[in-house]
Amino acid sequence: THNGKVLPRDYLKAAWEFTRERKLGLHVDGARIFNAVVEYGCELKAITQYCDSFTICLSKGLGTPVGSLLVGNADYIKRANRWRKMTGGGMRQAGILAAAGLYALKNNVVRLKDDHDNAAWMAAQLREIGADVMRHDTNMLFVRVGEEHAAALGEFMKARGVLINASPVVRLVMHLDVNREQLTDVVAHWQAFLQR
Repeated sequence: THNGKVLPRDYLKAAWEFTRERKLGLHVDGARIFNAVVEYGCELKAITQYCDSFTICLSKGLGTPVGSLLVGNADYIKRANRWRKMTGGGMRQAGILAAAGLYALKNNVVRLKDDHDNAAWMAAQLREIGADVMRHDTNMLFVRVGEEHAAALGEFMKARGVLINASPVVRLVMHLDVNREQLTDVVAHWQAFLQR
């Protein structure tokens, strides 16, 4: 995805064919690759067939404390491990983090649909109260606040226990630590701000 928007599979295929013609490798930054899987309603391999290597971020939507997976052929992974060691990238006692990653892959992929549903619900609620929702895709929505109101909205929300990135365009990201009750409160606060 890019800012929540799922890239069309035709685009991925065209990028793949372009790199084949030019004998280039294609890496996919899979920070939110499972959001695309859920949105497409496909298997991971339907996306990853169009790349030589990719990453899976285990935090973000999947909810682990830290961690990413690098996926590629055996030679690529061998070289990546060598570079990791040469640059001091090592971790001891990583088993607890690996366990969190395995749990997330088994249990938190399907529930990403809840995040997508929450983003769609939030977009509809904010539009209804008059907020300028520019767009929403998968688990993200973007709300235009404007330079003149950004700081005031940030302070208003902070005083009510809600921390947001107070910028002219606010990006709201849904994840497993956000529930509908909390979102309802945010909408109520936003409405109160707009009514000031």
